Amino acid sequence: MTGPVTRIAMWSGPRNISTAMMYAFAARGDCAVWDEPFYAAYLAATGLAHPMAAEVMAAGITDPVQVAAACLAPSPGGQPVFYQKHMCQHMIAGVPRDWMDEVTNVFLIRHPSRVMASFSAKYDDPDLKDIGFVQQAELFDQVADRLGQAPVVIDSADIRRAPGPMMQALCAALGIPYTPAMLHWPAGPKPHDGVWAPHWYGAVHRSTGFAEPEGPMPVLTGRLAAIAEAALPSYERLASFSLTPKTAT
Repeated sequence: MTGPVTRIAMWSGPRNISTAMMYAFAARGDCAVWDEPFYAAYLAATGLAHPMAAEVMAAGITDPVQVAAACLAPSPGGQPVFYQKHMCQHMIAGVPRDWMDEVTNVFLIRHPSRVMASFSAKYDDPDLKDIGFVQQAELFDQVADRLGQAPVVIDSADIRRAPGPMMQALCAALGIPYTPAMLHWPAGPKPHDGVWAPHWYGAVHRSTGFAEPEGPMPVLTGRLAAIAEAALPSYERLASFSLTPKTAT
């Protein structure tokens, strides 16, 4: 008989440190992880020509109702922590959200200028809906309304500046013990990577821990700058609730 499971739904957009965060939780030793549960269903519903779309749909679950049920199923391997790396932009119309009431929802944010600079290098002709900021704010409001208070928000920039203190603060907010094992992982692909990893995960596969703090903010022009500007209010609103290195001490 297994004990209670802490199910964590980590809500992010693309080109954040979401994969590194998944690796950190997998490194705990007591945590099962699931890489982008709704990705196959999202591609099947939208028909978007993402890199490796056919492979993603063949390897994943394309029925979002089945995915939602699996998010609440027993933790793989009977682990006491079940970490789910979710992309906000996958939560389109027709994708269930009621299951979110039964998990601990956390919102991982990154400045939209940095997201656009990175995402546009991997994906042609991106749009605002592709980077998930508006959807992230909607999900945040949904969870906050249910809880009666703001859910946990953590900024990738703060993690990169102070990974130990920030991961300690996050674990405390989640009610799970912190372990320094979360700060290191072996280089290379992982068995829990999504099938899309060869296209997207090159940098994180070369890593063995969280990256150093980022440099100057990238300078965007034209359409990319306009998209980042449109996403900025959603980012700034959530950032006002984020854990900080000060609160992490």
